Amino acid sequence: MVALLLFHPSGRPVGAGSRLRPAAWLLISLFACHAAVADETPPPAAGTSAADTPAEFAVHGQLTYVEQETHSFRAPYSGRNSLSPDKGAETVDITLFVGARLGRDAELWITPEGDEGFGLDDTLGVAGFPSGEAYKVGANQPYFRLPRAFIRDTLSLGGAEETVGAAPNQMAAVHSADRWVFTLGKFAVTDIFDINRYAHDPRVDFFNWAAVDAGSFDYAADAWGYTVGAAAEWYEGPWAIRAGVFDLSNIPNSIHLDPGAHEFQIDAEAERRYALFGAPGKSLITWFHSRGRMALLDDAVDLAESTGEPIDLAAVRRYRTRDGVSFSSELELTSDFGLFARGGKAGGNVETYEFTDIDRTLALGLSLAGSRWARADDTFGLAGMINGISATRERYLNAGGLGILVGDGQLPHPGVEKILETYYSVGIAPGVHVSLDYQRVTNPGYNRDRGPVPILAV
Repeated sequence: MVALLLFHPSGRPVGAGSRLRPAAWLLISLFACHAAVADETPPPAAGTSAADTPAEFAVHGQLTYVEQETHSFRAPYSGRNSLSPDKGAETVDITLFVGARLGRDAELWITPEGDEGFGLDDTLGVAGFPSGEAYKVGANQPYFRLPRAFIRDTLSLGGAEETVGAAPNQMAAVHSADRWVFTLGKFAVTDIFDINRYAHDPRVDFFNWAAVDAGSFDYAADAWGYTVGAAAEWYEGPWAIRAGVFDLSNIPNSIHLDPGAHEFQIDAEAERRYALFGAPGKSLITWFHSRGRMALLDDAVDLAESTGEPIDLAAVRRYRTRDGVSFSSELELTSDFGLFARGGKAGGNVETYEFTDIDRTLALGLSLAGSRWARADDTFGLAGMINGISATRERYLNAGGLGILVGDGQLPHPGVEKILETYYSVGIAPGVHVSLDYQRVTNPGYNRDRGPVPILAV
């Protein structure tokens, strides 16, 4: 059995009305990991090593606790989707990653998960939301679900062999460098697309949504960030090409998917690996095409102005499309120091469907391991993000419209949303980390009348 534990602890109770404290979640996590299915790998045959006998089962586990708080900031008015000064929120999640080998190159994974808590203001108020551990669904008591259940199959095409280490959602294996990879089932689009080694997992690196994914990537998902679909990946030499089709939710930002591809998204991505002045790097371009029942923002505002009624997006939803393109780059300058960049743009005349209210975005950052000061398990990260919206979306928000995350009831003085994030992750023990995170959000929700907002997290 393989077990991995990641823990961001705090001494305060979890969530309003919560019955479980971080220590209790930790004990549950340890018990679940070590009481899970034991490794059923047969002993190696004579003359072979353990590496020659791949594991038939794998179990990994993680527990993450996050407490995040805003401090005082200027807020002359507020709306239904506004961020509040001097407020705090906690989230906790525990996940088991259970894998089984179906054949030499095929794997089955399921990831049962328990969650509790809320994001700041129920995950509202900032387009680049400050916690990737906060879903759009919250609860005061623990609840359980199955975010992933998928099959992955790899078809080798020849070439040099590559060793893949064991990790959550990945069995240890040896594949050819040139290969096909097929994934089918329930998982996150961002498990396959828009991956960046320095900024992609809020459990171990940056928290902000616009850092861990391209903010304009309105990827198919339910309110927890997962969907049902299929993807194919082709690797040859320094290139990788990916494509997939996935279910959208039945209405924007819903907890329910619309099955049968009645509302769907197509994603495509091209990746190129290279060396720049001897430093290994990777760049990718990602395109999405969503087709579903969406509202044109101008139609919603025009209808409200003609009737005198509040804006109602449902009244003007029709079957239409939203497209977007983004890029991601990473560069490993040294073994412990890397740079990353992300950027993207999406259609600004249509309501945002799944992710967040960002029509254009740019993020730049760095990651530095602590080996330079004899703390190899520590990591320091620094990133800056700029998010923007179209003039059409500005008009919609100023008329009192609400986005998925933002909407102060008015927007007389719009401006780009600017975010600075820095974190330091301390390695306490193997697999156990404590991270301190600071973010400063200027013009939250694109509103120059509010903020800047200081946000602290542990």
